[in-house]
Amino acid sequence: MEQKAPSPPAMENGTQPCQERPPAAPEATITEGAAKIVFPNANEVFYNPVQEFNRDLTCAVITEFARIHLGAKGIQIKVPGEKDLQKVSGNLSEQEEEKAEQEERETLASGEQPRTAAVGEICEEGLRVLEGLAASGLRSIRFALEVPGLRSVIANDASARAVELMDRNVHLNGVAHLVQPNQADARMLMYQHQKASERFDVIDLDPYGSPAPFLDAAVQAVNDGGLLCVTCTDMAVLAGNSGETCYSKYGAMAIKSRACHEMALRIVLHSLDLHANCYQRFVVPLISISADFYVRVFVRVFTGQAKVKASASKQALVFQCVGCGAFYLQRLGKASRDPGGRVKFSAACGPPVTPECEHCGQRHQLGGPIWADPIHDLDFVGRVLEAVTTNPGRFHTSKRIQGVLSVVTEELPDVPLYYTLDHLSSTIHCNTPSLLQLRSALLHAGFRVSLSHACKNAVKTDAPPQALWDIMRCWEKECPVKRERLSESSPAFRILAVEPRLKANFNIREDANPSSRQQGLKRFQANPEANWGPRPRARPGAASKDPEEKRRLLQNKRKEPAEDPAQRAARLKTFPCKRFKEGTCQRGDQCCYSHSPAAPVVSADTLVTDCPETTTKIFPGPEAAAGGTGGPGVD
Repeated sequence: MEQKAPSPPAMENGTQPCQERPPAAPEATITEGAAKIVFPNANEVFYNPVQEFNRDLTCAVITEFARIHLGAKGIQIKVPGEKDLQKVSGNLSEQEEEKAEQEERETLASGEQPRTAAVGEICEEGLRVLEGLAASGLRSIRFALEVPGLRSVIANDASARAVELMDRNVHLNGVAHLVQPNQADARMLMYQHQKASERFDVIDLDPYGSPAPFLDAAVQAVNDGGLLCVTCTDMAVLAGNSGETCYSKYGAMAIKSRACHEMALRIVLHSLDLHANCYQRFVVPLISISADFYVRVFVRVFTGQAKVKASASKQALVFQCVGCGAFYLQRLGKASRDPGGRVKFSAACGPPVTPECEHCGQRHQLGGPIWADPIHDLDFVGRVLEAVTTNPGRFHTSKRIQGVLSVVTEELPDVPLYYTLDHLSSTIHCNTPSLLQLRSALLHAGFRVSLSHACKNAVKTDAPPQALWDIMRCWEKECPVKRERLSESSPAFRILAVEPRLKANFNIREDANPSSRQQGLKRFQANPEANWGPRPRARPGAASKDPEEKRRLLQNKRKEPAEDPAQRAARLKTFPCKRFKEGTCQRGDQCCYSHSPAAPVVSADTLVTDCPETTTKIFPGPEAAAGGTGGPGVD
């Protein structure tokens, strides 16, 4: 294939020009799913193989969304590897179900064959998909090769080098009839598709870092009831390391918490809903996943002025104790029904906490607002899980998808955030009970409890903090803590000073062990490879460097190099020993400082001027001794 003449590429955001790129670097062929792409070894176009799980899950979600979307039009999709066409029933509204059943009856009455949509074929009534930041185009090509029921896929990127590479890969995979490479700023492209007739059914945003600059355009360019897929890799911001930066990007204050990964998901959902509310739209979360070094959310966007009013009651502030970690949620709005059945909205009353924590006496931090409603649609999650389980050979990461989605189905949908087992134990400085023991104690006490896909040792429960600390007090009585070692002002001392009102039972219950754990599913992925984290930003035209060599050079760059012991000893010997001057140093020659006598101070009384020929001593005259300003003959 002939190479096109290189053109000066733009930076990733499309705002800064860059120099003309050097001659073409060596290329490698990468195979993922059903796609095969040519990828430059130099870091000119962004690609991270660790996010294969992200791309596999996205293909599975869009497939089920296409099944629902086209099922309402009487079109059945054919997925490679599925034995029989599955009937669409769940997750449809009543109107959509009636329409689908009516079209199915009309088709059977007329004796015509049911309409189907297959992979790689153009479906005239299918989905219009936009990948706003496509880079190499791998994701868009996989959509065309693995997801049935598509009408068109626009693979967009601001980099000319990326679009050139996309065009090559599209023709290499034979999907030029479905995938259209496009060079434009993703925001401008979405703003140009605000009209209802030009909107996209699916928009996928997977930027390098934060998607905040693209959210406003995305919620306007997606169809009513369309699917919006968003990835955030700026986890340091979302996890509370920089709360003010999180507020500037997402409109919420992030705080450091053991539940920071779920809080990151809820902050992103809050930001999406906030942007959508500006245009009388609202979001409905389908699946929200925290995995590896990023979070990924799948939401449907609807239009409805009446339902937008309920958005305030779906957001909440978080009050978290800095001592024991107990947290409380305060809803921003309140929705209530009057005797006539009408819903009324009003401001919520609060706060739910006192100035000092009732358990340990410490102060509270304020975070949020965050999304406080369920972050998953369990019916939709079940559909995706069933499709992946019955067709495991479709994706390379099928086992991990099954494990993660199984834990998602076991989560308590109406309980935001969670505690962690190690934090509860470390707060009162006691031995850590097993996860089954703590879950059993909560179940014996009449509370609900579940795991969380976002954290391996999470305890998500509807038990109030008072009951949770009562259970930990009972556990401490079985594994006593040495009270004399605790400070009276510490959270541990104040919590253990109170007798428990609840008597905990730590006998293991059968229902305390979740089914995903019993089956040994791949729930929490170990690091898939060395240096598996976020990759460096693509630098078009920059000289390529070996990542390992660059990592070695930058290791500990903010730390001072270790000083040689001999150099340190010589440097300390230049400083006089203060105790030696006072006559109290007992180290003698072993002292690291200098014991040399100090140089005599030269005063004006004995000022000596050395000359190669003579040495002259100058003595002050009587006038100077008496405080005069000079001797005889001196003005």
